Amino acid sequence: MNQFDVAVIGSGPGGYVAAIRCSQLGMKTALIEKYNSLGGTCLNVGCIPSKSLLDSSHHYEDAIKHFDTHGIEIPGEINVNLEKMISRKQSVVDQTTKGIDFLMDKNNITVFNGLGSFVDNTHISIDNGKDKPTVIEAKNSIIATGSKPANLPFIEVDKERIITSTEALSLQEIPKHLIVIGGGVIGLELGQVYKRLGAEVSVIEYADRITPVMDASLSKELMKVLKKQKVKFYLSHQVNSVKRSGDSVAVSAVNKKGETVSFEGDYCLVSVGRKPYTSGLNAEAAGVVVTERGQIEVNDHLQTGASNIYAIGDVVRGAMLAHKAEEEGVMVAEIIAGQKPHIDYNLIPNVIYTWPEVAAVGKTEEQLKSSGIEYKVGQFPMRALGRARASMDIDGFVKILADKQTDEVLGVHMIGARVADLIAEAVTAMEFRASAEDIARMSHSHPTYAEAVKEAALAATGDRALHV
Repeated sequence: MNQFDVAVIGSGPGGYVAAIRCSQLGMKTALIEKYNSLGGTCLNVGCIPSKSLLDSSHHYEDAIKHFDTHGIEIPGEINVNLEKMISRKQSVVDQTTKGIDFLMDKNNITVFNGLGSFVDNTHISIDNGKDKPTVIEAKNSIIATGSKPANLPFIEVDKERIITSTEALSLQEIPKHLIVIGGGVIGLELGQVYKRLGAEVSVIEYADRITPVMDASLSKELMKVLKKQKVKFYLSHQVNSVKRSGDSVAVSAVNKKGETVSFEGDYCLVSVGRKPYTSGLNAEAAGVVVTERGQIEVNDHLQTGASNIYAIGDVVRGAMLAHKAEEEGVMVAEIIAGQKPHIDYNLIPNVIYTWPEVAAVGKTEEQLKSSGIEYKVGQFPMRALGRARASMDIDGFVKILADKQTDEVLGVHMIGARVADLIAEAVTAMEFRASAEDIARMSHSHPTYAEAVKEAALAATGDRALHV
């Protein structure tokens, strides 16, 4: 029988990173993956392919809307070749997943393809659907089986016209009217992709604002910008019916006045979040408790009910973010090795890759108010930056929330060009418990988008912003 120090079930960002760190720490490691390609949802049907389509569609939008302003003249009509765009996306995915194969070889990690299920807390059966299941023995196990798109109980997803994010990444035509149920990250990103390519896009959201978990000012600004891009929004609408008839999809919802509102499109993207995936794991046989919500129950060290089995990423509590899963994977590997690592969940950033991008870390204004914490606000508009005007990316702002008494930065909220990268400055500052004054006194190169962070910090320290 194959014996390992650690077996990792699931090869998404949490799983493969955990496996690498275990190997680095001298443990004999196995990685078990149900599908033929490594990388999980993120690399195959999530983060990487969606960003590929976002970039391709952004280039197209620039070409048809902005090139002429830049003095770039292209004779003739500019057309979209969706098949080629999808093909490029797939090539990016293939390159990335092959990179994970390389990392597994480099780190001497044994990869098993098949469905991993517990026999008991030290034995895992791996069934590839062809041969007799392989059973391995592992002193420790890490469950990193991720999540799947969630659904509403009355919606039948046919994966043709009524689709999830997975199918939206490989459509064979540009929708005429894409109805998006859910105004969260995934729905907005994919909605913007197809809006740029020429689709009419309607977003139906149950809450009274889009991206309801983010700071309200970001939600308001993002919706304002997307409305300028002709995306239609229907907030405080509860969907109660989704039916397909041929190539048409009819959606019915009730608004906050109690009125029934009807929508008709050729595609409907169901984007109502994600749910933990534990199907076939046979967790109970190992003493692992799965909650009613489908999450695996863990303690502060991410240990399950079986002390030698851990769980990380989307399958446990907390935000469903690839980088959160990676941090947890590293932490668990180091705990197994006898180290004492730590994660500050308050400092895990959240990003939306629309354009403008949206990024945040730390507390929102709503959270500070509900906690009774006195704070001050410094905000700076992107349009006041020379770099933003030069690139014609003037939408958005940076907002810094700092403790009213100590000046410690408690939260940073951004919307604008490249803020997905810019948020790392805020994470670094907050990790070292910087004050707004600390950031304000740091030199930021000119002209850059990063100057908005300095200016917002100046504004938070007593209305000292220099360029407004």
